[in-house]
Amino acid sequence: MKRAIKNTLMVIGLFAATAVNAQTHNHETGFDMPALNPKSPLAELVGNHVGIRVPDYDAAIKWYTEKLDFRVIHEWPYADEKLAYLAPPNTNDFWVEILAGGKLSKPVIYSDLGKSLEEAGFHHICMDVSNVDQIVAELKKRGVTIVGETFYLEAIGRKLAFFQDPWGNMIELSEVVKK
Repeated sequence: MKRAIKNTLMVIGLFAATAVNAQTHNHETGFDMPALNPKSPLAELVGNHVGIRVPDYDAAIKWYTEKLDFRVIHEWPYADEKLAYLAPPNTNDFWVEILAGGKLSKPVIYSDLGKSLEEAGFHHICMDVSNVDQIVAELKKRGVTIVGETFYLEAIGRKLAFFQDPWGNMIELSEVVKK
């Protein structure tokens, strides 16, 4: 139950981060966005980060900084774990929190996007890009594992691609396609 609540809160945070990012930076969403609701009692909810659990802190920092050019914002210890906030190369509006150490179960690593959708709970984080093909090509050059093929999803007007870190954490690339 705790895992389901944690996963739900992470997903809510990701949606909030995406909505805030899209509206404060005039990022093309591809959708007619509903009006903001500043009178809501929860109006101050704003996405900040998503936590990614990994077994090896140094390897995770190396992978995210070398493969994705993320920047280390802050590092700290907590109990038997080591943690860090990382941000993508050109924004401070979305962070990934690396949580390493402690006791972990074995991760599920997928080679098939369809199979990955059979697991309940948290599935992926999404990064908006202006050219999915260009980013996928760069990730392939850097030895990043791409999951499946790039595809267009008409229902949301986006070209999508998925890749994963060495521990099976899925990351989606999303490009708005105007038709």
